[in-house]
Amino acid sequence: MPDIHTGWLTEPHPDRGVHLADETGGWTYASYPELATAARRTAAQLAAAGVRPGDAVCVLMPTGYPVLTVIYGVWAAGAAICPVVPPSFQREDEYVAHVAAILEQAQPSLVVTSAGLEPVAVRAMAAAGRTDAPLVPREDATEELTPQPRGELALLQFTSGSTGRPRGVRVTWDNLAANFRIIARMNAWRDGDAMASWLPLYHDMGLIGLFLFPICHQGSLWLMRPDQFIRDPLRWLACFAPGKATASASPSFAFAYATRRVKPERLAGLDLSEWKSVCIGAETTDVAALAGFARFAAGTGFRPHTFQPSYGLAECTLAVTSPPPGDLAEVVRPDWAKLRFGEPVQLDAKGRLSEADTPPGSGWMIGHGLPDPADDLTVRLVDHDGGELPDGCLGEIAVRGGSVAAGYHAGRAGVSSRFVDGELRTGDAGFLHEGQLYVLGRMGESVKLRGRNVYVEDLDVKVAAAAGVERGNVVVVGALREGRPGLVVFVEANPGPWTEDVAAQLRGEFGPDPFLTVVAGRRGLIHRTSSGKPRRRHMWELLQSGAMPRATVSHH
Repeated sequence: MPDIHTGWLTEPHPDRGVHLADETGGWTYASYPELATAARRTAAQLAAAGVRPGDAVCVLMPTGYPVLTVIYGVWAAGAAICPVVPPSFQREDEYVAHVAAILEQAQPSLVVTSAGLEPVAVRAMAAAGRTDAPLVPREDATEELTPQPRGELALLQFTSGSTGRPRGVRVTWDNLAANFRIIARMNAWRDGDAMASWLPLYHDMGLIGLFLFPICHQGSLWLMRPDQFIRDPLRWLACFAPGKATASASPSFAFAYATRRVKPERLAGLDLSEWKSVCIGAETTDVAALAGFARFAAGTGFRPHTFQPSYGLAECTLAVTSPPPGDLAEVVRPDWAKLRFGEPVQLDAKGRLSEADTPPGSGWMIGHGLPDPADDLTVRLVDHDGGELPDGCLGEIAVRGGSVAAGYHAGRAGVSSRFVDGELRTGDAGFLHEGQLYVLGRMGESVKLRGRNVYVEDLDVKVAAAAGVERGNVVVVGALREGRPGLVVFVEANPGPWTEDVAAQLRGEFGPDPFLTVVAGRRGLIHRTSSGKPRRRHMWELLQSGAMPRATVSHH
């Protein structure tokens, strides 16, 4: 039986392949036989450059044909992929420092990049203390390498978004195979199915769910870059016309964006009746965005049953759970003011997506199902000490099973997420209700904003500078309010105009979507552990319960 990961490199399907979006609104097709040959040729270049089985290879390239052949060339050479986010909107010195931190931790045997990104790759490698040069693969190579024996790791996945101390998740081949089975179950995947994606390849959902999975299963793939989706979201929707893609994944904000951006008359003639599933994840799901899109696209034959609200994280390879495919998602509205960690969650209302009234900001949450017995995963909710909580209580989500990764690379310790005796403590808060997992997300150390993990420790310094106070007088907390992710800033200072400066700093970085709350107070406002670490989640809970009566709270 061919190997699920690299078998296609020697036995490519002759009639399937990858459609790559071009710059004219069209698509360029590359068959699997063509791609397999190109990947084996890239593998030969990597081996000639010194890559050996078991090595890690950092890949700093944009979405396109070259990166496709490089990723599978790395695997053919027996090495592990380590994707590195390409530069976007951050300052170059910050970007170079971030990439250098990844290189220092990953210690790759080689860095592969494109001609356009070679200068910034060189600067990052120099900042990491390396004296070697990155490899820009040649297109005219003819020598091929057959797939080699491989090492323990398939993937070294660095958590996205952190600028300070990135952590690499060690994903083994067995982890990946186990998660492929879950993804197949979530999408009711059958041989001959196809996918479409606009997600970035450095993100676990874009890389594993929408790139490695369909290609390893030799399903046809329509592949776009994120900027191509932003320019024309209808182009992605058109990929689900009959005879094309049937499955995908996306953050919920993409559906709110498509509803705003696509003019209703452009939907005329679009048939989405055969779109089977789209996994919704990478951020706190915006129930109103999904319901709004379902109404907007109803005339195309789109059904709200297509939405598969999914919970997952890189430390569990990717996917953890979603409802059975074809089920209409369940929704509940908790009493947000009474949420307490470790205590029962009180519900004000419950219903089904698109049947309940779910206007924006109304605080509805969506159910994520539970793992199927065949998924080799168990989910439980635990308290501060790791004790199991009964259904209906708010606690931390813990996961155990074959998809749980082999830990953080180079012995790094987790912050919110951490590995405890083979169990993944996710750092995400949630609760179980009637067979559904409801996820509040991170409360304290980090928060997901538009698919990006924002580590609030990275923000303490920036906020202190904006407020004009010492760093030790500032603590930023990631939180969820009425279903909306955001940031709470605690500052030991008298209220003043600096609150507007802080808000401007954070709005400039994260845009209008997250809620922003600034809490000003006298010395002692910030609670710390005996070792001096800020108790971020505890402070959020105190604020939530009204136990900070002397603080001045402003919302921005």
